[in-house]
Amino acid sequence: MRWQSEKIWIELIPGSRKGSNFVWAFILFFSSLELLLVGTSSYLRINLIFFFPQGIIMTFYGISGLFISLYLWSILFWDVGGGYDLFDKNSGVLCIFRWVFPGRNRRIVLRFLINDIRSIRIMVKEGFYTRRILYMDIRGQKAIALTRTNEILTQVEIEKIAAELASFLCVPIEVF
Repeated sequence: MRWQSEKIWIELIPGSRKGSNFVWAFILFFSSLELLLVGTSSYLRINLIFFFPQGIIMTFYGISGLFISLYLWSILFWDVGGGYDLFDKNSGVLCIFRWVFPGRNRRIVLRFLINDIRSIRIMVKEGFYTRRILYMDIRGQKAIALTRTNEILTQVEIEKIAAELASFLCVPIEVF
């Protein structure tokens, strides 16, 4: 999602809170809960669920699935990877903000001068799994990715985003 005015450009980054992650978290939680019930019913010799009892293996799969599900729900709750990119021509500052795992450094904030931005790069890797990633080349720094690596964009979409951003920042576009 993007908000843009004449002097300010804000790009919201969704992070881990995507619909597919919620669907997989629900599926994983309920299937591992079912496996745990199957293992428990086998141990207690009571048919809690209409399944063939399988014993300790089902219990192991159920417990490990619950731990993986807990991890996935934690990532969704903390919105790991979410944040925003702020380009402010008024103050001449670029701010990249991301949430990461809780702890001492929960927030990642990178600030650069807009005048230090040399170009917008489009990196295209063709093959079985074609990836198109938008980078920003900053003087004295490594290139910073502006799109997520797992985000699948068409050639037209990435070129449109790159052209709008390069026009806003008054920098050239490079294609690699």
